[in-house]
Amino acid sequence: MSNKMRVLFVCAKNDVRSLLAEALLRHTDSLNFEAFSAGLEPGEVDPRTLESLEHIGIETSGLRSKSINEFEGQEFHYLITLCDKSSEEASHMPSSGEVIVWNFEDPVSSERHEPFRHALQEIHDRIKMFVTVKTR
Repeated sequence: MSNKMRVLFVCAKNDVRSLLAEALLRHTDSLNFEAFSAGLEPGEVDPRTLESLEHIGIETSGLRSKSINEFEGQEFHYLITLCDKSSEEASHMPSSGEVIVWNFEDPVSSERHEPFRHALQEIHDRIKMFVTVKTR
């Protein structure tokens, strides 16, 4: 049995933000955390998600869009929502010790310059802060 803290990142489609968060937490601290991600209505992984991660040297093998239903019956120390829609549905998700609500702009519909790079940086900054606080 692992002593790692289990974290489930949830977003509407599990095609960008939650996948970024899963990969970034694994990269940042795989000794203390097990990271997973899921979507309420999973879609196809946006190829720019994988390109963004690979560009900064983060492993992407095995990343795929998954339904929240795949995690039914599992327990998590933290359930972290990454968009408004998923935070509204948090009470219907797998059990967790703590629900944390983060909200990041969807880079797919963003009008920002380099929206995937921006989303990656914002999520990475939040992940680093989360790891620092939860491993003290």
